[in-house]
Amino acid sequence: MKLALLLAAIDPSIGGVLVFGDRGTGKSTAVRGLAGLLPPMRVVSGCRYHCDPGANGAACEECHERSARGRLKSELVPVPVVDLPLGATEDRVVGALDLERALSSGEKCFESGLLARAHRGFLYIDEVNLLEDHLVDLLLDVAASGENVVEREGLSIRHPARFVLIGSGNPEEGELRPQLLDRFGLSVEVRTPDDVSTRVEVVRRRDAFERDPGKFIGAWQEEETRMCERVAAARKRLNSIKTPDAQLKKAAELCIGVGTDGLRGELTLMRAARAFAALQGDKAVTQDHLRKVAAPALRHRLRRNPLDEGGSTVRIDRTVEQLFGA
Repeated sequence: MKLALLLAAIDPSIGGVLVFGDRGTGKSTAVRGLAGLLPPMRVVSGCRYHCDPGANGAACEECHERSARGRLKSELVPVPVVDLPLGATEDRVVGALDLERALSSGEKCFESGLLARAHRGFLYIDEVNLLEDHLVDLLLDVAASGENVVEREGLSIRHPARFVLIGSGNPEEGELRPQLLDRFGLSVEVRTPDDVSTRVEVVRRRDAFERDPGKFIGAWQEEETRMCERVAAARKRLNSIKTPDAQLKKAAELCIGVGTDGLRGELTLMRAARAFAALQGDKAVTQDHLRKVAAPALRHRLRRNPLDEGGSTVRIDRTVEQLFGA
């Protein structure tokens, strides 16, 4: 789970992370803790959509107007990690007319929603498999276009909305719609640890945090800073990572071997392997990188086989061993 989140932070084009597993295994804690590991991003000062001052043609209308009048001012801000509650209304998600301003001054003004806040950051949905269908449809549209379009109450607003989607949930409470499942780049399964030492360490750390949060955070600050610097370095070297044709061929053979639909499997496998190579400080994608990311990149893309009692991860591991050797 931690590796999948880091890879998505290094290369957002991977497409987000789906975390399914038992209750009380730290899924939400890990996602919310990701915010502290992300290097700050540069945005246009005063822009409510966090537009990138160096993005040509990808900025909002307000930033285009400011750019025409002169050079845009910029500043560094934390990368947003925005929670999308299950009970959120459509207006809260996409944005709506600012009623208070409309009633007080008679002026039509757009009040941005959660999608605007999440632009260039992360949108987190806990219990994603329980999300209402109309919100799922909305997220699918925005994820496909990278743009949020709001047309209501005489308003017509269009703004960029590119974010990394992270979802978590318990599979016992229902399955995810196939259309939304396909939008997640990586999928991981989290299980309750069954060894005593791990469980004791989890309880010890949780108790230490509750007793003195400041002291606990201070004790781990150095390691968190080190990981933040590692993520920043991986982002810088990402474009220089080479992907040999031999590894692309292995990725295609792996996807054919496990029976994935479409070509998203190969694309995600390549991007995840490249991000992992960048994280490791390597110069090119190797077989070991593919092996490491194969299961999270492909386990949710397999056709169901009623004659195979093994789970999707087992099927992938079996095919990896056949192609790459034990």
